[in-house]
Amino acid sequence: MAEHAPSMDAVPGAAPTTAPVAPSDAPADTAAPATDGLAPDEAADAARPRRSDATRAAILAAARDRFAADGYERATIRAIARDAAIDPSMVMRYYGNKAGLFAATSEIEVHAPDLTHYPRDEAGARLVRHFVERWESDETLTAMMRVGVTNEAGAERMRGVFAEQIKPVLAAVCPVPEEAPTRAALIASQILGMALCRYVLHLPPAVDLGRDELIAWLAPTVQRYLTAEHP
Repeated sequence: MAEHAPSMDAVPGAAPTTAPVAPSDAPADTAAPATDGLAPDEAADAARPRRSDATRAAILAAARDRFAADGYERATIRAIARDAAIDPSMVMRYYGNKAGLFAATSEIEVHAPDLTHYPRDEAGARLVRHFVERWESDETLTAMMRVGVTNEAGAERMRGVFAEQIKPVLAAVCPVPEEAPTRAALIASQILGMALCRYVLHLPPAVDLGRDELIAWLAPTVQRYLTAEHP
């Protein structure tokens, strides 16, 4: 099926121009839920959400890899659909266009800890540990890092995550609230810098550090950025 250029070239992050509709012909190779004792129409309704979830997961996984490898501009719906082993029309049905798909793949919830719940002198270590554990358990963050260093749309999304989810957390413990944006940028230089070296570039010294050793190195610097009265 041919791709429709106008819908795929929409501005990244914009709402899809076509409302996603759950398809009835989603791939059926996923194990279906138990339907014993259900009427035929009830059994069909029970099976459809499982197929839908599996299809969306396959599309998002393929899209993250493709955006990371090719960047936003070069990635195509056709290539993503091929990687997910589905028809391109299915991608369009779920996400409307490439911009809608990119927005879905870049939804990141970092679940930053409330640092006011911990002793002040532990804030740096708590924050670093949280992010190290997230990086090591969530492929979405690594994929978005790859996109962010190669593509402006990905970089903008990463900036948005820090602006929306990290700065408020820092502001709660920052001794000079108006400096929270600056301190957030400094903390990002440490956390994102290490993530780039460890999880994307795979620099041997960074990769070889144990988790606790890595946290011990980063925490004092992040602690200073968080709570020091002045540089």
